[in-house]
Amino acid sequence: MLIKTIKINDIKSSEITSESSYYARRDFLISLTAIGGGIALGSLALESKAKDLKISEFKENKWTKEYLGESLTSFDDITNYNNFYEFGTRKTDPSKNAKDFKSKPWTIIVDGLCGNPGRYSYDQIIRTSNLEERVYRFRCVEAWSMVVPWVGVPLKSVINLFNPLSKAKYVAFETLLDPKQMPGQKSNILEWPYREGLRFDEAINPLALLAVGIYGKELPNQNGAPIRLVVPWKYGFKSIKSIVRISFSEHEPQTSWNMASASEYGFYSNVNPEVSHPRWSQKKERRIGEFFKQPSLMFNGYQNEVESLYEGMNLRKFF
Repeated sequence: MLIKTIKINDIKSSEITSESSYYARRDFLISLTAIGGGIALGSLALESKAKDLKISEFKENKWTKEYLGESLTSFDDITNYNNFYEFGTRKTDPSKNAKDFKSKPWTIIVDGLCGNPGRYSYDQIIRTSNLEERVYRFRCVEAWSMVVPWVGVPLKSVINLFNPLSKAKYVAFETLLDPKQMPGQKSNILEWPYREGLRFDEAINPLALLAVGIYGKELPNQNGAPIRLVVPWKYGFKSIKSIVRISFSEHEPQTSWNMASASEYGFYSNVNPEVSHPRWSQKKERRIGEFFKQPSLMFNGYQNEVESLYEGMNLRKFF
């Protein structure tokens, strides 16, 4: 299924599983696992009903400005203007320094409060459901943005695989720690490895995606190969790259930029034009490849799909 999410109207509130219903269902599944004697660590046999789709089957020529309402950012700009501090702090560093990065074979450790912990291969992760192509706005905290045709699988389908316990209120992620391959990790600009996290209800929102490709091509090294998170209503640094660990926890996990500067980078990091970064305004943004700035949109334009997640919250306090 292709989801055009530049003007997303096809995910209805009635289709979003409530948190209470989700907890009840997954606890039931875990109880069945316990009755059956459990599943050995790392030996989970997957019965995938996903079609044998390949990333190359997704082509960008269907995504016209007339259809989307906005122009796609070029492949060249997407792959040569990046924040990926593991490979350097300048926007052109990742494309230069990530050329020899080895993203195959790849495994992801799953641990914490879940029924199916273990070490999973890349293929196991992406076979949890059909690959999809989703066009999302991608907004950086530095006030630049892109429109990207991602290829990936819904994060929710992957989470379902691991049967998280009802006590799991958060999902945490870690990036590979390998200073030999990632020269930026030799610096002290952040505490490595890179860490990120979502509240559980955010993680199972239908918009959250584990991306493995762009523009019908495998995800380039500089964009987070082989698998990265895409959370389109949040600033880009929440969309952690080159994931090697997924953990389920009861308590809010530490996140890299919040650890580095809590006054500048909150845990939630939702795109909110009304909450300025301490050093610049977030009211406007500049689309890469374009000259003029445009107004920033609340939740990056996905307000209808996610605002219920934050009902009653003070979004200036929980920024």
